[in-house]
Amino acid sequence: MLLGEDDEAAASFLTRLLSQHGYAVDRVADGRAALEHLRRSPPDVALLDVRMPHIDGVDVCRRAKSDPTTRLIPILLMTGDGEQEQYVDGLRAGAAEFLRKPLDTDELLTRLGSLVRMKRYTDDLEPVATVMMTLATMIEADEGYSEGHCHRMANYAVALGQRLGLNDDELQVLRRGAFLHDIGMLAIPASVLHKPAALEPEEYRLVQSHSVIGESLIANMRSLQSVRPIVRHHHERFDGSGYPDGLRGDDIPLAAQIVGLVDAFEAMTSPRPYRDAMSVEAAVEQLRRHVQRGWWRHDMVEHFVGVVQSRIWPAGPPPSGPSAFGAHERTPVTGPSS
Repeated sequence: MLLGEDDEAAASFLTRLLSQHGYAVDRVADGRAALEHLRRSPPDVALLDVRMPHIDGVDVCRRAKSDPTTRLIPILLMTGDGEQEQYVDGLRAGAAEFLRKPLDTDELLTRLGSLVRMKRYTDDLEPVATVMMTLATMIEADEGYSEGHCHRMANYAVALGQRLGLNDDELQVLRRGAFLHDIGMLAIPASVLHKPAALEPEEYRLVQSHSVIGESLIANMRSLQSVRPIVRHHHERFDGSGYPDGLRGDDIPLAAQIVGLVDAFEAMTSPRPYRDAMSVEAAVEQLRRHVQRGWWRHDMVEHFVGVVQSRIWPAGPPPSGPSAFGAHERTPVTGPSS
């Protein structure tokens, strides 16, 4: 949560109190810093003093509620003045609650807890995010994947995440990210996606742009902020040969590494318009060869092999047959390999 309070004694007291009750508190001392923090690292809830330097709490609230990236963040305003006009201004600005100093700590904690719970429900039910998840399932058909691709991606990613010891929140991010990783493919012409031959260099660059496009499509959705690194970075490679940013090693977010690995396996084992599918055994061997090339972490691939060998299939095993990658993994006529 975000705490905006310029009085050091009050800020220290509130930080101790909230920390003791399980809140991770980020403190700022003025309205300008509060507004910047809301935009840069949106919290579940913000507790702001009305009288802060530079920008007062009411104006911070008003600006936050007018910005699509921060409008769903619940904001509690605090004041010691007790002025009716200030109270009304705060509510008009979109404040969820208006608390008077000295604060009743039981009331504060109760209201904070209620707002955090409601915010999480809102995140889960955000209509635009739901639409995006639906669009993601449409992409699987447009790219030539068999039905259930998004669900398989999600189940593979979560199964691998569990083997790697991720917690429930991280697994939820993985599930959403696996669904949405290729959302940017909506902007790629079907003539390129379904081309039955090697891509020209400019076509290959166009397909590669889907990761950046996808991130931009979800950039303003609060409930999908944690998914953005997966959408942007699932084609990075451990040796730095991937795209769009050429990240290397552990600079690649772990969730993006997981989804990228699962995506490669899914592409190999799915039939496409221009080739048959690989057998599971051949795909596993291909992933192990990729480890030797430096594309994946060895331990991650072996954990995923364990998932495969456990037969964790959401709708039966994938089809078998010879060959290699999906459309966005294809090599152009000339240019770098994926």
